[in-house]
Amino acid sequence: MHTSQFRHSKLFLTRAIVGGALILGLSACGNKDDKKTATQVAAKVGSEEISVHQINQVLSRNSSAGASPAAVQAMGREVLEKLIDQQLAVEQATEEKLNRSPEVVSQIEAARRDILARAYMQKIAGALPKPSAEEIKKYYAEHPQLFSERRVFNVQEIVAPNSPGLADQLRAQLATGKSVVDIANWLKSKDIKFDGGSATRAAEQIPLERLAQIHALRDGQSVVMEAPQAITLLRVASSQSSPVAEAAALPRIEQFLNNKRASEAVAANIKQLRAAAKITYMGEFAKAEGAAALATTPAAPAPAEPAPAANSKTAIEKGVAGLK
Repeated sequence: MHTSQFRHSKLFLTRAIVGGALILGLSACGNKDDKKTATQVAAKVGSEEISVHQINQVLSRNSSAGASPAAVQAMGREVLEKLIDQQLAVEQATEEKLNRSPEVVSQIEAARRDILARAYMQKIAGALPKPSAEEIKKYYAEHPQLFSERRVFNVQEIVAPNSPGLADQLRAQLATGKSVVDIANWLKSKDIKFDGGSATRAAEQIPLERLAQIHALRDGQSVVMEAPQAITLLRVASSQSSPVAEAAALPRIEQFLNNKRASEAVAANIKQLRAAAKITYMGEFAKAEGAAALATTPAAPAPAEPAPAANSKTAIEKGVAGLK
């Protein structure tokens, strides 16, 4: 499982500690009588206050892992200066009545809607039970290609638009022993547009629905995979075994299952809300109402999705552009 996909929990804890250290650092300033005020207000710009909470919010969105107390205090002061600059700009914008312009009003309303929607979705996610130890271990056992049998693949691939009969033609080319280069030249001769290239990809960076097919390949073997919009011919040029021990994998699996469960719960809740609501499509959108009703509600944007299978674009389907 890819380490970068599962840093969020550790980073969240570090940021919480950083935030606490910043509060303590700022509250230490001044005498005993104004200690309470110091922990709440970091600065005043005219009559407007900038709170320590605002500083902590900014710090929580930026990486400060491993920072010393002195570095935390320095970062806090830097953030404070930027917030002061921001407040000055806000005051000028208000004085010039920019807050009344249609574009700004629209952007503020869009931000308000997004914040409220996310808060609701996070509330749903926060009420869910955590996966049990048995569930976590079961996921480890059922996905050896991600853990005990994990491999890092060096692949060559060709991605072409899906068209009738093309997949069978590509399989026929492979059956005659043609190389990826030979097949690329054949596609050119047929004036079929395609993308191609080579890349290195770990198991968790491959979409889970494709991983089983690719994991089954030995070095030098190829497979043709079909998707609604594209056909991918992929050859495993070489691979290296790189297993993940159970002890290291379990915390990552727990986070993934948490996120997966939250995403599914939010999507199900939104589906229920849609079913109960009266939604009327208007104007040009009324023509597509039937199609929209059949469409699957997209997953909600509440929790991040650091899935062990992949948190990347559908790399295999989108070709070398997705394999970075």
